[in-house]
Order: sequence, then C-alpha cells, then structure tokens
Amino acid sequence: MERGKLKRTIEAVIFACGTPIEAERIAQALELPLEEVVDICEQLITEYTDEDRGIRLVRLHKSYQMCTPDDCADAIRAVMDLRRNTPLSQAAAEVLAVIAYNQPVTKAFIEQVRGVDCSGVLSGLVARQLIEEKGRLELPGKPLIYGTTEHFLRCFHISSLDELPPLPNDEEEDASAENNEGDVE
Repeated sequence: MERGKLKRTIEAVIFACGTPIEAERIAQALELPLEEVVDICEQLITEYTDEDRGIRLVRLHKSYQMCTPDDCADAIRAVMDLRRNTPLSQAAAEVLAVIAYNQPVTKAFIEQVRGVDCSGVLSGLVARQLIEEKGRLELPGKPLIYGTTEHFLRCFHISSLDELPPLPNDEEEDASAENNEGDVE
C-alpha cells in the first residue's frame, strides 16, 4: 500500500475507534511493522499541530487517540450543551496522587498514607474513569488494587506516568521545615 493511502487508513482507524488504540494493534491488523505505524502516527501528530486544526492526534503511552484542542473546549460545550466538569476535591486530588505515584495500591495503603477513610473518594474517581480496579492481591481478604487509566493520562495531558513531576525528596522537605521553624517565634 502506498504511503499516502496508508496514512489515510491509519488516520481513519484511529478516528473510528473513538478510544485510545495501541499502535501494535493497528500494526497487527494492517500487517505492518510497528515502527512504520508509529512513524506515521507521529507524522500525523506533527501535521495536525502545524496546521492548527480543530482536531489533534495524541499519544497516550503506546496508544493513539483523536481529540480536540483545549482552546476549542468552550465552543464544543456550548454546541453540545455540556456542563463543565466539576473540579476534583482536595481529598480526590490527594487520593489520585497517592495512586498515580504508587500504583498499583490497595484502599488500605491509601488510607494509611492519608490517615482517613477514602471509600467515597475512590468510588468517585472510578466513576470519573480516572482510576480503575487492576485486580486483587493474594493476601487474606484478597483486597482490590487500584491504578490510573488512560482517561487519567488524557485529562492531565501526559502520555505516560513517567511524565509526572518528581516528588520532593525527604532532604528537601527537612530543609524546608527547618527554614520555616526559624520564622516562628
């Protein structure tokens, strides 16, 4: 298949899926080398960005998905009469951070870190599709383990968890605490 037709075909497949699709799955279905599919997808990402189009192709770890640019969100909401997503509560943001940086984790681990019950927050994050159940631990009671989703990556505009900002190390926190202690009299 010629390169132009191949690019159109891959673009059509990604658009038609509507959800993230792995490059490997596209390569298998079209009987192409993975490297060629990834190269075409990356070329499409550049083209959409350079042409300042109303749709974008984004990479989410090893998957690709069509989406709209951020600056079109208000117009889309107005036309589709969509309500703006309510922001995450402080508790939800904390639970999400614990999961994102430590996944997979159990509810007990999250509650140990935060020091409070998080049942309601976990259900809310699952309902928003920011986290999902990833299985069960082989321990008594077989507790559920949680991890983030591809929807989480899209919402935070990152392609993989490797792009999360680094956590401050203990030495920096200790130095910051010592500096703040000197201010109090």
